Order: sequence, then C-alpha cells, then structure tokens
Amino acid sequence: MLPELLQKVSLFHLLYQIDLDLASQHRQCRCPHCGGRLDYAGYERKPRGGPTNIPEQYLMRHSLCCCQPGCRRRSLPPSCLFMGRRVYWGGVILVVMALRQNRAESISIGKLTRMFAINRKTICRWIVYFRDVFPTTARWQSLRGRVGARVANAYLPGALLEYFVEHLGCAQKGLIACLVFLSGEPGGSP
Repeated sequence: MLPELLQKVSLFHLLYQIDLDLASQHRQCRCPHCGGRLDYAGYERKPRGGPTNIPEQYLMRHSLCCCQPGCRRRSLPPSCLFMGRRVYWGGVILVVMALRQNRAESISIGKLTRMFAINRKTICRWIVYFRDVFPTTARWQSLRGRVGARVANAYLPGALLEYFVEHLGCAQKGLIACLVFLSGEPGGSP
C-alpha cells in the first residue's frame, strides 16, 4: 500500500500545498539574524523516487532570503517534500525505511533497491542515520514527547510512520502526518 502511494501525483500535490503554507508562515517571522523582511528565493531540486509525471513546481525547495543589503542570509522553512539535503523525496525515505524495519517479514535491501531504484549504499546510510544519529539529535528530542512511548528509538522512522498510519487509519493520511510531524510543525501531532 505505501509503495503505491509514492506514485500518486495527488500525494505530492498535498505535500506541496503544505510546504507553501509552511513557507508563508515562516516568511511572517522575519529574518532570524537581523529582523528584516524575508523574500521568496526558492531553488530547484531534482528529487528521486516519485512519479515521473510530477509537475515542475513541486520540484522547488521553498527558501527565503533576507531583503536587507547587509544581511541577505537565507532562511529555510520546514518542508514535508524534502528531508534536508537528501536527494530522495522525504516520503520515499520514510516508506523505504518502514518497509525495511518493524516487521518479521521485513524486505531485504536487495529487494528495496529493485523496487525503488535506490543504491544499496544509500539505503545502508539511511539505516545508520536513523539508528545512530537521528535519535540523538536535538530535533528528535524536541519531538519525542509528542508521540506514544511505543515508538522506540531503535525502530525509527518505521515505528513512527506505523504510529501515524494506525492512529489515523489511512496510509496516505498517516504518511502526510508523519512528514508534517518530522518537519517540526505543531500540526503534525495526532
């Protein structure tokens, strides 16, 4: 069910709309460095793993730039489409990791590489990141108390995605809520 979601343009449309809203909210906060007005300064990404017929505007990473001549610093609003600087869509990373984790019949890395055309080394890096790095980040520590205790750090992010899917009763709503939650926005908690 989850892999099929990643081929629906409608999912990416919803995530794009959420990202537009997050960028608009972030813009109202003004520059964190000097207090100046923030202007839109998005840049194109070339994410992998989604549908081939995705509209070009969904490939834009919303970014803001201070308008003050002495500052001109960038400020990145939270994103549900993109997970940091990673090349793959955030949803693809979550689904691949969820398929690999949390089940007795977890899918092998070899099968995931064939299903999603992802390099084996990339999947191994994601596994190490979510096993060793992500649970210790300040970002996860600030979000940790907003989910149930059964979401164990050892099973991130698969257990987190499973938590949202079960809580909302729908794979698409669960995936979107999990991405919003990981973006750090208050609306991501069920």
